[in-house]
Amino acid sequence: MRRTREDYEDASLYIQDQIRRRRNRFRLIFALILGAVLLAAVFFIAYFKVRYVTVEGSTHYTDEEVEKFAMGGFLGDNSMILSWRYKNQPIKDVPFVESMDVEVVSHDTIHITVYEKSLAGYVTYLGRYMYFDRNGMVVESSSEKMDDVPEVTGLSFDHIVLNESLPVEDETIFARILETTQLFGKYGLSADRIYVGSGSKISAYFGDVCVNLGEDEYMDEKISNLSKILPSLEGKAGTLEMADFTPDTGQVTFTEKS
Repeated sequence: MRRTREDYEDASLYIQDQIRRRRNRFRLIFALILGAVLLAAVFFIAYFKVRYVTVEGSTHYTDEEVEKFAMGGFLGDNSMILSWRYKNQPIKDVPFVESMDVEVVSHDTIHITVYEKSLAGYVTYLGRYMYFDRNGMVVESSSEKMDDVPEVTGLSFDHIVLNESLPVEDETIFARILETTQLFGKYGLSADRIYVGSGSKISAYFGDVCVNLGEDEYMDEKISNLSKILPSLEGKAGTLEMADFTPDTGQVTFTEKS
């Protein structure tokens, strides 16, 4: 039963009681609001916690490493936070990766698409591996040697600057190197080293076998035939001459090193 002013002998007692009642109401309201906020926070954290991740397009990093790149930072495992963080904005500044897109599939599932840099090859400089793209742009300086990217020798330069093109006379050679390495991949080959000779002619080394590929003409056909020839040269050392190869002549000679 609510007490009125007449129930108090002293007005000060009435005022004190009203203040106490008001404080109790505020405390109850605050407790209810705080409880609601905490429940909402627990629901937000638990319901939107990422439990399933799929990764597409990564060859240089494992799925677990890609997850760490994408899901780092405060509440990095929360799909709602990730949707806000990466809305219309890909992940950048990851070595060997052009960008990564994060798609929230559902409240507990995300899909990460990795777009890797197209690396034509690398040159060694001051103890570092300097990776360049099809335009000769040095895109990465790393202490890590990547097995699927060939070393390129024979290029002449007196300096290298990250995010600038390698200073060579014939800049078209970089696109040719990338095209050659892509053709190697197409036919299941992996060169240990690519050498750029005079006139920008290309040679490739597979173990102790040097393959002179010459100029661009019939490069697809040359490497297609090379993939069939190399198994027969396993354990041998020498030079495989394919510079004059054409689909009509099929001219190929191998000179074994004595």
